[in-house]
Amino acid sequence: MSALIVTSLSVRYGTHHVLRDVDLDVRQNERVVLFGPSGVGKTVMLRAIAGLEPGAVGQVVLAGRDVSRDPPEARHLGMAFQNFALYPHMPARENIASPLRARKLDTAPIAAKVKSVAELLRIDHVLDHFPRQLSNGQKQRTALARALVGEPKLILFDDPLRNVDAKLRYEMRIELPRLLAKRETAAIYVTQDFREAMAIGDRVAVLIDGEIAQFALADEVYDRPATIAIARLFGDPPMNLIAAHGQARGSGTLVRAAGLVFGFDAAPPREPVFGIRPEAVMLFSEPETGRVAAQIVAVTPMNERYLVLLRTEDGTELVASHDTPPPHGSHIWIGAEPGLGALFDAATGLCVAAAPSSEEIAA
Repeated sequence: MSALIVTSLSVRYGTHHVLRDVDLDVRQNERVVLFGPSGVGKTVMLRAIAGLEPGAVGQVVLAGRDVSRDPPEARHLGMAFQNFALYPHMPARENIASPLRARKLDTAPIAAKVKSVAELLRIDHVLDHFPRQLSNGQKQRTALARALVGEPKLILFDDPLRNVDAKLRYEMRIELPRLLAKRETAAIYVTQDFREAMAIGDRVAVLIDGEIAQFALADEVYDRPATIAIARLFGDPPMNLIAAHGQARGSGTLVRAAGLVFGFDAAPPREPVFGIRPEAVMLFSEPETGRVAAQIVAVTPMNERYLVLLRTEDGTELVASHDTPPPHGSHIWIGAEPGLGALFDAATGLCVAAAPSSEEIAA
């Protein structure tokens, strides 16, 4: 049984369609990331699933039960928000207990559940503190504890790490999947950060213009984005997209891009565009068959990696990303990691093929 099945979910504000016939499923104990730029309807979708969008149209089935017409309090979901949404007049203990008190549970079970989840999140020492006395990290964990305490089968996370510092974001990217797995809780997690999407999501649903443009394993979205728009969004730096020339070769296509040559098992698109991730651009200090001369335009350290802006002899600019400095000197040679790359059709924006094999790469 799925934890959630959403069918033909639509939300419209006046004449503006925020969501248009969206389908989504979340398996039991699965983490699905809802990824996309600001303003595409991610939060609206969470609100519609939770029953907080009165104008939402479509079907929402939770754990096999149709809750499309149920009020929010009858859906038994957990929710965590980017602004924490803690009650300022209540200590952390009462904030965490609030969903249990709303269900009119007895005092002893409430105390036991609050203690258990607070210990799990390592905030049991601040349960008597009010929100103003908590650090942002403690506020975030208190909000998460409140979402978990009722033991829901599905939690909705609305970009909960946006307002915390980089160190805590990194820690929670590692810790949150462990916590959810331990509680056997499914989740929908909203973010604009592809790193969070990769770290937290089992699958990623990319929402663009009110529609899900791709729904797949996180690695698949990264390695084979379904559209040029996704290739530009999912990655930092984003995928290099290079205007290419395609020539039919048997049942496949020989593609030339920035002086490099690739073979794809697909018919030539009308307007071929070759995409390659920066970490798949290989740098060499010596020429060799299949390599292309390039000039180093700029080198920018980024965390533990180096971003290298390159310009090939035909004027194409592309970015390489490596964990070691580029070869010394302004002139180098570049190649492509075998098996990595994607072929798009600029006319439709769609990916038509991916992962050229090493046997097909020619000089």
